[in-house]
Amino acid sequence: MTKLFPKRLLAVAEKGLKSIPFVKKRLDKKYDSLMADLESSLKPYRDDFSAFTEIPETGRDRAEIIAEMTAMQAKEESRWRDGFVSGAVYHGDSEHIDFLNRVYALNSQSNPLHADIFPSTTKFEAEIVSMTANMMNAARASKGSSLGLDDETCGVVTSGGTESILLAMKTYRDWARDKRKITKPELIVPTTAHAAFDKAAQYFNIRLIRIPVNACFIADVAATARAITKNTIALVGSAPSFPHGVTDPIQQLSELAWQHEIGFHTDACLGGFVLPWAEKLGYAVEPFDFRLRGVTSISADTHKYGYAAKGTSVILYRGVALRHYQYYTVADWPGGMYFSPTFAGSRPGALSAACWAAMTAMGEDGYLGAAKRILETAAVIKTGIAQIPELRVMGDPLWVIAFDSDALNIYKIMDFMTKRHWNLNGLHHPSAVHIALTLRHTQPGVGERFIEDLQAAVEYVKTHPDDKGEMAPVYGMAAAMPLKGVVTDILKRYLDVLYRV
Repeated sequence: MTKLFPKRLLAVAEKGLKSIPFVKKRLDKKYDSLMADLESSLKPYRDDFSAFTEIPETGRDRAEIIAEMTAMQAKEESRWRDGFVSGAVYHGDSEHIDFLNRVYALNSQSNPLHADIFPSTTKFEAEIVSMTANMMNAARASKGSSLGLDDETCGVVTSGGTESILLAMKTYRDWARDKRKITKPELIVPTTAHAAFDKAAQYFNIRLIRIPVNACFIADVAATARAITKNTIALVGSAPSFPHGVTDPIQQLSELAWQHEIGFHTDACLGGFVLPWAEKLGYAVEPFDFRLRGVTSISADTHKYGYAAKGTSVILYRGVALRHYQYYTVADWPGGMYFSPTFAGSRPGALSAACWAAMTAMGEDGYLGAAKRILETAAVIKTGIAQIPELRVMGDPLWVIAFDSDALNIYKIMDFMTKRHWNLNGLHHPSAVHIALTLRHTQPGVGERFIEDLQAAVEYVKTHPDDKGEMAPVYGMAAAMPLKGVVTDILKRYLDVLYRV
Protein backbone atom coordinates (compact mmCIF):
# COMPACT_ATOMS: atom_id res chain seq x y z
CA MET A 1 0.00 0.00 0.00
CA THR A 2 2.85 2.37 0.83
CA LYS A 3 4.15 1.85 -2.71
CA LEU A 4 0.92 3.28 -4.09
CA PHE A 5 0.54 6.19 -1.69
CA PRO A 6 3.29 8.38 -0.23
CA LYS A 7 3.67 8.11 3.55
CA ARG A 8 2.52 11.69 4.04
CA LEU A 9 -0.75 11.04 2.19
CA LEU A 10 -1.28 7.86 4.19
CA ALA A 11 -0.84 9.82 7.41
CA VAL A 12 -3.38 12.42 6.31
CA ALA A 13 -5.86 9.73 5.25
CA GLU A 14 -5.39 7.88 8.52
CA LYS A 15 -5.99 11.01 10.57
CA GLY A 16 -9.21 11.59 8.67
CA LEU A 17 -10.41 8.03 9.23
CA LYS A 18 -9.65 8.12 12.95
CA SER A 19 -11.68 11.31 13.33
CA ILE A 20 -14.85 9.48 12.20
CA PRO A 21 -16.78 8.62 15.41
CA PHE A 22 -17.65 4.99 14.60
CA VAL A 23 -14.09 4.27 13.40
CA LYS A 24 -12.64 5.82 16.55
CA LYS A 25 -15.07 3.81 18.69
CA ARG A 26 -14.10 0.53 17.04
CA LEU A 27 -10.41 1.28 17.32
CA ASP A 28 -10.73 2.21 21.00
CA LYS A 29 -12.57 -1.05 21.66
CA LYS A 30 -9.81 -3.00 19.93
CA TYR A 31 -7.11 -1.14 21.86
CA ASP A 32 -8.87 -1.79 25.19
CA SER A 33 -9.15 -5.50 24.42
CA LEU A 34 -5.50 -5.74 23.47
CA MET A 35 -4.34 -3.87 26.57
CA ALA A 36 -6.52 -6.02 28.82
CA ASP A 37 -4.76 -9.10 27.46
CA LEU A 38 -1.36 -7.53 28.10
CA GLU A 39 -2.07 -6.02 31.50
CA SER A 40 -1.78 -9.24 33.50
CA SER A 41 1.71 -9.91 32.16
CA LEU A 42 2.77 -6.28 32.65
CA LYS A 43 1.44 -6.16 36.23
CA PRO A 44 2.43 -9.51 37.78
CA TYR A 45 2.77 -8.18 41.35
CA ARG A 46 -0.79 -6.97 41.91
CA ASP A 47 -1.91 -9.99 43.91
CA ASP A 48 1.29 -10.67 45.85
CA PHE A 49 2.60 -7.31 46.98
CA SER A 50 1.39 -4.08 48.56
CA ALA A 51 0.13 -1.33 46.27
CA PHE A 52 -0.29 2.37 47.06
CA THR A 53 -2.33 5.05 45.37
CA GLU A 54 -1.76 7.49 48.23
CA ILE A 55 1.06 8.06 50.69
CA PRO A 56 0.35 5.69 53.62
CA GLU A 57 -0.92 7.46 56.73
CA THR A 58 1.68 5.70 58.84
CA GLY A 59 5.12 4.93 57.56
CA ARG A 60 5.79 1.27 56.83
CA ASP A 61 8.34 -0.88 58.59
CA ARG A 62 11.64 -0.66 56.72
CA ALA A 63 12.36 -4.37 57.09
CA GLU A 64 8.99 -5.16 55.50
CA ILE A 65 9.80 -2.90 52.54
CA ILE A 66 13.21 -4.53 52.08
CA ALA A 67 11.62 -7.99 52.25
CA GLU A 68 9.15 -7.12 49.47
CA MET A 69 11.85 -5.66 47.26
CA THR A 70 14.07 -8.69 47.86
CA ALA A 71 11.26 -10.99 46.76
CA MET A 72 10.70 -8.96 43.57
CA GLN A 73 14.43 -8.86 42.86
CA ALA A 74 14.70 -12.64 43.19
CA LYS A 75 11.87 -13.18 40.70
CA GLU A 76 13.40 -10.81 38.17
CA GLU A 77 17.01 -11.91 38.57
CA SER A 78 16.06 -15.46 37.67
CA ARG A 79 15.07 -14.21 34.20
CA TRP A 80 18.51 -12.85 33.24
CA ARG A 81 21.02 -14.55 35.54
CA ASP A 82 21.42 -17.72 33.44
CA GLY A 83 21.88 -15.96 30.10
CA PHE A 84 18.41 -16.10 28.57
CA VAL A 85 18.07 -12.36 27.94
CA SER A 86 19.28 -10.35 24.93
CA GLY A 87 21.23 -7.35 26.20
CA ALA A 88 19.65 -5.65 29.27
CA VAL A 89 22.17 -6.93 31.86
CA TYR A 90 25.66 -6.77 30.43
CA HIS A 91 27.86 -8.04 33.26
CA GLY A 92 25.70 -9.56 35.96
CA ASP A 93 28.38 -11.25 38.07
CA SER A 94 27.34 -11.07 41.72
CA GLU A 95 30.75 -9.82 42.95
CA HIS A 96 30.73 -7.02 40.35
CA ILE A 97 27.17 -6.04 41.28
CA ASP A 98 27.97 -6.05 45.00
CA PHE A 99 31.04 -3.89 44.37
CA LEU A 100 29.05 -1.30 42.38
CA ASN A 101 26.29 -1.30 45.00
CA ARG A 102 28.86 -0.56 47.72
CA VAL A 103 30.29 2.30 45.64
CA TYR A 104 26.78 3.64 45.07
CA ALA A 105 25.98 3.55 48.79
CA LEU A 106 29.15 5.51 49.61
CA ASN A 107 28.16 8.22 47.14
CA SER A 108 24.37 8.13 47.46
CA GLN A 109 24.07 11.79 48.51
CA SER A 110 26.36 13.27 45.87
CA ASN A 111 25.07 15.59 43.15
CA PRO A 112 27.35 17.11 40.48
CA LEU A 113 25.08 20.16 40.33
CA HIS A 114 26.80 21.12 43.58
CA ALA A 115 30.38 20.78 42.41
CA ASP A 116 31.67 22.76 45.39
CA ILE A 117 30.15 20.28 47.84
CA PHE A 118 30.93 17.09 45.93
CA PRO A 119 34.24 17.62 44.10
CA SER A 120 34.77 13.85 44.07
CA THR A 121 31.90 13.52 41.56
CA THR A 122 33.43 16.02 39.16
CA LYS A 123 36.76 14.16 39.49
CA PHE A 124 35.02 10.91 38.56
CA GLU A 125 33.19 12.42 35.60
CA ALA A 126 36.24 14.19 34.18
CA GLU A 127 38.21 10.96 34.33
CA ILE A 128 35.38 8.90 32.81
CA VAL A 129 35.35 11.29 29.85
CA SER A 130 39.14 11.22 29.52
CA MET A 131 39.36 7.42 29.71
CA THR A 132 36.58 7.01 27.13
CA ALA A 133 38.11 9.65 24.83
CA ASN A 134 41.49 7.95 24.87
CA MET A 135 39.84 4.59 24.18
CA MET A 136 38.37 6.36 21.12
CA ASN A 137 41.88 7.36 20.02
CA ALA A 138 41.71 10.99 21.09
CA ALA A 139 45.51 11.00 21.34
CA ARG A 140 45.69 9.86 17.70
CA ALA A 141 43.02 12.25 16.47
CA SER A 142 43.68 13.68 13.02
CA LYS A 143 44.53 17.36 13.15
CA GLY A 144 42.15 20.02 11.92
CA SER A 145 38.38 20.01 11.70
CA SER A 146 36.01 20.74 8.86
CA LEU A 147 33.96 22.76 11.34
CA GLY A 148 36.83 25.07 12.18
CA LEU A 149 37.16 23.63 15.69
CA ASP A 150 40.18 23.01 17.87
CA ASP A 151 41.38 19.42 18.23
CA GLU A 152 40.98 18.93 21.99
CA THR A 153 38.70 15.94 22.50
CA CYS A 154 36.25 16.57 25.29
CA GLY A 155 32.81 15.48 26.48
CA VAL A 156 30.40 14.98 29.36
CA VAL A 157 28.76 12.12 31.24
CA THR A 158 25.06 11.67 30.48
CA SER A 159 22.22 9.48 31.74
CA GLY A 160 22.31 7.06 28.79
CA GLY A 161 22.68 6.67 25.06
CA THR A 162 19.46 8.47 24.24
CA GLU A 163 20.53 11.57 26.16
CA SER A 164 23.99 11.44 24.56
CA ILE A 165 22.42 11.39 21.10
CA LEU A 166 19.84 14.07 21.92
CA LEU A 167 22.53 16.36 23.27
CA ALA A 168 24.74 15.89 20.23
CA MET A 169 21.91 16.62 17.80
CA LYS A 170 20.86 19.70 19.78
CA THR A 171 24.51 20.79 19.69
CA TYR A 172 24.72 20.48 15.89
CA ARG A 173 21.44 22.32 15.47
CA ASP A 174 22.60 25.24 17.60
CA TRP A 175 26.08 25.30 16.02
CA ALA A 176 24.55 25.40 12.52
CA ARG A 177 22.14 28.16 13.52
CA ASP A 178 24.95 30.24 14.94
CA LYS A 179 27.72 29.60 12.42
CA ARG A 180 25.78 28.86 9.22
CA LYS A 181 22.50 30.70 9.87
CA ILE A 182 20.59 27.48 9.17
CA THR A 183 17.00 27.85 10.36
CA LYS A 184 15.58 24.69 8.78
CA PRO A 185 18.07 22.07 9.93
CA GLU A 186 18.25 18.61 8.36
CA LEU A 187 19.85 15.48 9.78
CA ILE A 188 20.77 12.52 7.56
CA VAL A 189 20.69 9.05 9.16
CA PRO A 190 20.54 5.46 7.88
CA THR A 191 17.15 3.74 8.31
CA THR A 192 18.85 1.46 10.84
CA ALA A 193 20.03 4.35 13.06
CA HIS A 194 18.76 4.28 16.63
CA ALA A 195 15.29 5.65 17.33
CA ALA A 196 16.91 8.32 19.52
CA PHE A 197 17.80 10.26 16.37
CA ASP A 198 14.12 10.39 15.42
CA LYS A 199 13.38 11.46 18.98
CA ALA A 200 15.94 14.27 18.69
CA ALA A 201 14.40 15.37 15.40
CA GLN A 202 10.94 15.54 17.00
CA TYR A 203 12.13 17.34 20.12
CA PHE A 204 14.36 19.89 18.38
CA ASN A 205 12.42 20.54 15.17
CA ILE A 206 15.01 18.97 12.89
CA ARG A 207 13.97 17.41 9.60
CA LEU A 208 15.11 13.78 9.58
CA ILE A 209 16.27 12.40 6.24
CA ARG A 210 16.45 8.59 6.26
CA ILE A 211 18.71 6.89 3.76
CA PRO A 212 18.51 3.21 2.77
CA VAL A 213 20.89 0.44 3.74
CA ASN A 214 22.30 -2.07 1.29
CA ALA A 215 22.00 -5.86 1.19
CA CYS A 216 24.56 -6.05 4.02
CA PHE A 217 22.40 -3.66 6.12
CA ILE A 218 24.96 -0.85 6.12
CA ALA A 219 24.35 2.75 5.06
CA ASP A 220 24.33 3.61 1.36
CA VAL A 221 27.14 6.15 0.91
CA ALA A 222 26.00 7.30 -2.54
CA ALA A 223 22.44 7.88 -1.32
CA THR A 224 23.83 9.84 1.62
CA ALA A 225 25.83 12.08 -0.72
CA ARG A 226 22.74 12.77 -2.82
CA ALA A 227 20.72 13.69 0.28
CA ILE A 228 23.07 16.45 1.49
CA THR A 229 21.70 19.98 1.08
CA LYS A 230 22.61 23.47 2.27
CA ASN A 231 20.47 22.76 5.36
CA THR A 232 22.25 19.57 6.40
CA ILE A 233 23.76 19.96 9.85
CA ALA A 234 25.21 16.46 10.35
CA LEU A 235 25.50 12.89 9.12
CA VAL A 236 25.25 9.79 11.30
CA GLY A 237 26.71 6.29 11.24
CA SER A 238 26.31 3.41 13.69
CA ALA A 239 29.14 1.33 15.16
CA PRO A 240 27.32 -1.01 15.17
CA SER A 241 23.60 -0.57 14.50
CA PHE A 242 21.16 -1.87 17.10
CA PRO A 243 18.98 -3.94 14.73
CA HIS A 244 21.60 -5.98 12.86
CA GLY A 245 24.85 -5.43 14.74
CA VAL A 246 26.79 -4.29 11.67
CA THR A 247 28.91 -1.16 11.44
CA ASP A 248 28.18 1.48 8.81
CA PRO A 249 31.01 2.67 6.49
CA ILE A 250 32.07 5.33 8.97
CA GLN A 251 35.25 6.24 7.10
CA GLN A 252 33.41 7.03 3.86
CA LEU A 253 30.47 8.74 5.55
CA SER A 254 32.65 10.91 7.78
CA GLU A 255 34.77 11.89 4.77
CA LEU A 256 31.57 13.12 3.10
CA ALA A 257 30.91 15.23 6.18
CA TRP A 258 34.46 16.61 6.04
CA GLN A 259 34.11 17.54 2.38
CA HIS A 260 30.80 19.36 3.00
CA GLU A 261 32.02 20.97 6.24
CA ILE A 262 29.23 19.51 8.37
CA GLY A 263 29.20 17.44 11.53
CA PHE A 264 29.50 13.67 11.72
CA HIS A 265 28.31 11.62 14.67
CA THR A 266 29.43 8.06 15.30
CA ASP A 267 26.80 6.29 17.37
CA ALA A 268 28.97 3.84 19.30
CA CYS A 269 26.53 3.54 22.18
CA LEU A 270 26.37 -0.20 21.59
CA GLY A 271 29.90 -0.87 20.38
CA GLY A 272 32.06 1.77 22.01
CA PHE A 273 33.29 -0.58 24.73
CA VAL A 274 33.64 -3.65 22.49
CA LEU A 275 35.04 -2.54 19.12
CA PRO A 276 38.31 -1.03 20.45
CA TRP A 277 39.06 -4.29 22.26
CA ALA A 278 37.90 -6.43 19.33
CA GLU A 279 40.40 -4.54 17.17
CA LYS A 280 43.20 -5.25 19.66
CA LEU A 281 42.19 -8.92 19.63
CA GLY A 282 42.72 -9.03 15.88
CA TYR A 283 39.14 -8.85 14.61
CA ALA A 284 38.44 -6.90 11.42
CA VAL A 285 37.29 -3.55 12.79
CA GLU A 286 37.27 -0.56 10.46
CA PRO A 287 38.16 2.83 12.04
CA PHE A 288 35.13 4.58 13.48
CA ASP A 289 36.62 7.00 15.99
CA PHE A 290 38.65 10.22 16.17
CA ARG A 291 41.37 8.81 13.92
CA LEU A 292 38.99 9.80 11.13
CA ARG A 293 39.18 13.53 10.42
CA GLY A 294 35.48 13.84 9.63
CA VAL A 295 34.24 12.39 12.96
CA THR A 296 33.24 15.30 15.18
CA SER A 297 31.31 13.48 17.94
CA ILE A 298 30.94 9.98 19.38
CA SER A 299 28.45 8.52 21.85
CA ALA A 300 29.46 5.47 23.90
CA ASP A 301 27.43 3.81 26.63
CA THR A 302 29.36 3.04 29.80
CA HIS A 303 26.30 1.27 31.22
CA LYS A 304 26.33 -1.37 28.48
CA TYR A 305 29.66 -3.02 27.72
CA GLY A 306 31.46 -0.55 29.99
CA TYR A 307 29.82 -2.62 32.76
CA ALA A 308 28.77 0.37 34.84
CA ALA A 309 25.44 0.53 36.65
CA LYS A 310 22.51 1.59 34.50
CA GLY A 311 22.22 5.31 33.98
CA THR A 312 25.49 6.54 32.44
CA SER A 313 26.85 7.21 28.95
CA VAL A 314 29.47 9.51 27.44
CA ILE A 315 29.14 12.03 24.62
CA LEU A 316 32.47 13.12 23.14
CA TYR A 317 33.26 16.09 20.87
CA ARG A 318 36.20 17.09 18.73
CA GLY A 319 36.71 20.52 20.24
CA VAL A 320 35.68 22.44 23.34
CA ALA A 321 33.97 25.07 21.20
CA LEU A 322 31.50 22.49 19.90
CA ARG A 323 30.74 21.24 23.41
CA HIS A 324 29.81 24.79 24.43
CA TYR A 325 26.71 24.55 22.21
CA GLN A 326 25.51 21.70 24.42
CA TYR A 327 25.73 23.57 27.72
CA TYR A 328 22.85 25.42 29.32
CA THR A 329 23.66 28.71 31.07
CA VAL A 330 21.55 31.61 32.32
CA ALA A 331 23.01 34.82 33.74
CA ASP A 332 19.92 36.87 34.69
CA TRP A 333 17.87 34.49 36.83
CA PRO A 334 16.83 35.92 40.23
CA GLY A 335 17.98 32.64 41.77
CA GLY A 336 21.56 33.38 40.83
CA MET A 337 23.83 32.04 38.11
CA TYR A 338 22.58 28.69 36.83
CA PHE A 339 24.31 26.30 34.46
CA SER A 340 24.31 22.61 33.64
CA PRO A 341 26.18 20.49 31.07
CA THR A 342 23.27 18.16 30.24
CA PHE A 343 19.45 18.23 30.22
CA ALA A 344 19.20 17.43 33.90
CA GLY A 345 19.98 19.82 36.71
CA SER A 346 20.46 17.60 39.73
CA ARG A 347 21.97 14.24 38.80
CA PRO A 348 22.84 11.11 40.81
CA GLY A 349 26.55 11.46 41.43
CA ALA A 350 26.54 7.92 42.79
CA LEU A 351 26.02 6.60 39.26
CA SER A 352 29.08 8.49 38.03
CA ALA A 353 31.07 7.14 40.96
CA ALA A 354 29.94 3.60 40.14
CA CYS A 355 30.84 4.14 36.47
CA TRP A 356 34.34 5.33 37.38
CA ALA A 357 34.73 2.37 39.74
CA ALA A 358 33.61 -0.11 37.07
CA MET A 359 36.01 1.27 34.44
CA THR A 360 39.03 1.35 36.74
CA ALA A 361 38.24 -2.05 38.25
CA MET A 362 37.85 -3.67 34.81
CA GLY A 363 41.02 -2.20 33.34
CA GLU A 364 42.23 -2.95 29.83
CA ASP A 365 42.84 -6.59 30.68
CA GLY A 366 39.30 -6.97 31.98
CA TYR A 367 37.72 -5.38 28.90
CA LEU A 368 39.92 -7.44 26.57
CA GLY A 369 38.97 -10.65 28.37
CA ALA A 370 35.28 -9.81 28.36
CA ALA A 371 35.31 -8.95 24.64
CA LYS A 372 37.19 -12.16 23.85
CA ARG A 373 34.62 -14.31 25.66
CA ILE A 374 31.66 -12.55 24.04
CA LEU A 375 33.11 -12.73 20.53
CA GLU A 376 33.99 -16.41 20.92
CA THR A 377 30.45 -17.17 22.06
CA ALA A 378 29.12 -15.18 19.11
CA ALA A 379 31.14 -17.37 16.74
CA VAL A 380 29.50 -20.48 18.20
CA ILE A 381 26.02 -19.00 17.73
CA LYS A 382 26.65 -17.67 14.20
CA THR A 383 27.99 -21.08 13.15
CA GLY A 384 24.98 -22.78 14.69
CA ILE A 385 22.48 -20.52 12.93
CA ALA A 386 24.28 -20.99 9.61
CA GLN A 387 23.72 -24.75 9.96
CA ILE A 388 19.92 -24.32 10.18
CA PRO A 389 18.77 -24.22 6.53
CA GLU A 390 15.60 -22.25 7.25
CA LEU A 391 17.45 -19.37 8.96
CA ARG A 392 19.93 -16.75 7.76
CA VAL A 393 22.28 -14.45 9.68
CA MET A 394 21.76 -10.89 8.47
CA GLY A 395 24.91 -9.09 7.34
CA ASP A 396 28.24 -9.84 8.99
CA PRO A 397 27.83 -9.00 12.69
CA LEU A 398 30.36 -9.53 15.45
CA TRP A 399 28.23 -10.08 18.55
CA VAL A 400 24.74 -8.59 18.01
CA ILE A 401 23.32 -11.31 15.78
CA ALA A 402 20.15 -10.80 13.75
CA PHE A 403 18.56 -13.61 11.75
CA ASP A 404 15.53 -13.97 9.51
CA SER A 405 13.82 -16.61 7.40
CA ASP A 406 12.30 -16.81 3.94
CA ALA A 407 10.67 -20.15 4.74
CA LEU A 408 9.07 -19.59 8.17
CA ASN A 409 7.35 -16.90 10.23
CA ILE A 410 10.26 -15.56 12.25
CA TYR A 411 7.95 -14.21 14.96
CA LYS A 412 6.53 -17.70 15.55
CA ILE A 413 10.09 -18.87 16.07
CA MET A 414 10.58 -16.05 18.57
CA ASP A 415 7.35 -17.11 20.31
CA PHE A 416 8.68 -20.65 20.73
CA MET A 417 11.98 -19.31 22.08
CA THR A 418 10.03 -17.20 24.59
CA LYS A 419 8.37 -20.38 25.86
CA ARG A 420 11.86 -21.78 26.32
CA HIS A 421 12.53 -18.70 28.53
CA TRP A 422 14.60 -16.75 25.98
CA ASN A 423 13.97 -13.01 25.81
CA LEU A 424 14.90 -11.87 22.29
CA ASN A 425 14.32 -8.68 20.28
CA GLY A 426 11.82 -8.68 17.43
CA LEU A 427 12.83 -6.49 14.46
CA HIS A 428 10.87 -4.89 11.62
CA HIS A 429 11.60 -3.90 8.02
CA PRO A 430 12.56 -6.64 7.37
CA SER A 431 11.00 -8.98 9.90
CA ALA A 432 13.74 -10.59 11.96
CA VAL A 433 14.96 -11.43 15.47
CA HIS A 434 18.22 -10.60 17.17
CA ILE A 435 20.20 -11.50 20.25
CA ALA A 436 22.71 -9.06 21.75
CA LEU A 437 25.31 -11.21 23.46
CA THR A 438 26.62 -10.20 26.88
CA LEU A 439 28.85 -11.76 29.52
CA ARG A 440 25.80 -13.69 30.73
CA HIS A 441 25.85 -15.65 27.48
CA THR A 442 29.50 -16.63 27.90
CA GLN A 443 28.67 -19.00 30.74
CA PRO A 444 29.43 -22.66 29.86
CA GLY A 445 26.83 -24.22 27.58
CA VAL A 446 24.66 -21.13 27.02
CA GLY A 447 25.57 -20.70 23.34
CA GLU A 448 24.97 -24.39 22.67
CA ARG A 449 21.66 -24.28 24.54
CA PHE A 450 20.55 -21.33 22.41
CA ILE A 451 21.23 -23.25 19.18
CA GLU A 452 19.50 -26.38 20.48
CA ASP A 453 16.39 -24.39 21.37
CA LEU A 454 16.51 -22.53 18.07
CA GLN A 455 16.64 -25.84 16.17
CA ALA A 456 13.66 -27.05 18.19
CA ALA A 457 11.81 -23.80 17.42
CA VAL A 458 12.32 -24.22 13.69
CA GLU A 459 11.13 -27.84 13.80
CA TYR A 460 8.06 -26.89 15.83
CA VAL A 461 7.03 -24.05 13.50
CA LYS A 462 7.54 -26.33 10.46
CA THR A 463 5.36 -29.09 11.92
CA HIS A 464 2.68 -26.82 13.44
CA PRO A 465 1.84 -24.35 10.65
CA ASP A 466 -1.59 -23.56 12.13
CA ASP A 467 -0.24 -22.49 15.51
CA LYS A 468 -0.57 -18.69 15.46
CA GLY A 469 1.56 -18.15 18.56
CA GLU A 470 0.93 -15.58 21.29
CA MET A 471 2.89 -12.46 20.31
CA ALA A 472 3.59 -13.40 16.69
CA PRO A 473 0.30 -11.88 15.43
CA VAL A 474 1.06 -8.61 17.25
CA TYR A 475 4.58 -8.36 15.81
CA GLY A 476 3.30 -9.36 12.39
CA MET A 477 0.59 -6.71 12.49
CA ALA A 478 3.04 -3.99 13.51
CA ALA A 479 5.43 -4.98 10.74
CA ALA A 480 2.79 -5.09 8.01
CA MET A 481 0.47 -2.27 9.10
CA PRO A 482 0.65 0.57 6.54
CA LEU A 483 -1.23 2.92 8.91
CA LYS A 484 1.53 3.47 11.44
CA GLY A 485 -0.64 5.79 13.54
CA VAL A 486 -2.55 2.73 14.72
CA VAL A 487 0.69 1.14 15.93
CA THR A 488 1.77 4.33 17.72
CA ASP A 489 -1.66 4.53 19.39
CA ILE A 490 -1.13 1.01 20.70
CA LEU A 491 2.33 1.90 22.00
CA LYS A 492 0.99 4.96 23.81
CA ARG A 493 -1.70 2.86 25.45
CA TYR A 494 0.96 0.32 26.40
CA LEU A 495 2.83 3.09 28.21
CA ASP A 496 -0.43 4.15 29.89
CA VAL A 497 -0.79 0.60 31.27
CA LEU A 498 2.72 0.74 32.73
CA TYR A 499 1.70 3.74 34.85
CA ARG A 500 -1.56 2.18 36.02
CA VAL A 501 -1.56 0.95 39.63
